[in-house]
Amino acid sequence: MPNPLPHRLAVAPMMDWTDRHCRYFHRLLARHAWLYTEMITAGALLHGDAARHLAFDPAEQPVAVQLGGSEPDDLAACARLAERWGYAEINLNCGCPSERVQRGAFGACLMAEPELVTDCVKAMQDAVSIPITVKHRIGLDRREEYGFVRGFVETLARAGCRTFFVHARNAWLKGLSPKENREVPPLRYEVAHRLKRDLPELEIVVNGGIATLTDIDRELRHVDGVMLGRAAYHDPWLLAAIDARHFAASDGPRTRADAVRAMLPYLERHIAAGGSLRQITRHMLGLFHGQPGARSWRRALSDPDWLASDDPSLLVELAREIDAADRPLVVHA
Repeated sequence: MPNPLPHRLAVAPMMDWTDRHCRYFHRLLARHAWLYTEMITAGALLHGDAARHLAFDPAEQPVAVQLGGSEPDDLAACARLAERWGYAEINLNCGCPSERVQRGAFGACLMAEPELVTDCVKAMQDAVSIPITVKHRIGLDRREEYGFVRGFVETLARAGCRTFFVHARNAWLKGLSPKENREVPPLRYEVAHRLKRDLPELEIVVNGGIATLTDIDRELRHVDGVMLGRAAYHDPWLLAAIDARHFAASDGPRTRADAVRAMLPYLERHIAAGGSLRQITRHMLGLFHGQPGARSWRRALSDPDWLASDDPSLLVELAREIDAADRPLVVHA
């Protein structure tokens, strides 16, 4: 089943970062982006607290769940859960290179077993009516021949998968930490570009190292969409700039202070329900990235004493002080 909306812009699944509070904040900034959960393992979902993993605010839509696993029946059961919770898409992780994930026989190591991944995709497709997509690397270890990743994608395409998120680096399964796997293997965007040229009927979305509007403009000349990772987290205002530049969005926040004010009802609901300010503000640390006052903002949002009152109005007042000029959105490359 094709996705109801194209993935021109997406924010990557990021462990410990893209929880429901982060996604709600990102949605305020980018009305048109696809948002993703952190990777959720099939075991955690089937044998743990499903509500804790799957609950989200309807305002986050379109939002997708990313699953980690390699047992078709388990993934099908997880897919049914995700569909019942209202997710718009299920994404299978075939790109994480961590040793813990490898011990679970899923993530990037699945690229070596395209037939197993096909079984997983088919099982989920048979279980639900929402789209199944795959996120993967362009190769394993030092194996860089194009035929490997093209064969992987073509095999899954024959099973009915239409959307592929291509992290344009190899995954080195031994010798590198997850952080090093995001930095050491060279970026080869041309592989994703070639996949799109060779398989134009598929939706190809590129991921990895994309950090500026100039990067995004460049990649959108070759592929269907871009998936931002840490750039969206450390500089979230970039999402607002993308909305304005690529979607002609005019209904989003005009200033960073506007964005904080728009978060106020959500912050108040969270506090009233027994949550803490810190659970949300940790995702907002980068809002003033590169701006005068960014250090004051980060210092306040990292100060346990300042946050202890759990008073969201303090956040709004601080943002207003820092962004006192209430400057309109300016798009920079």
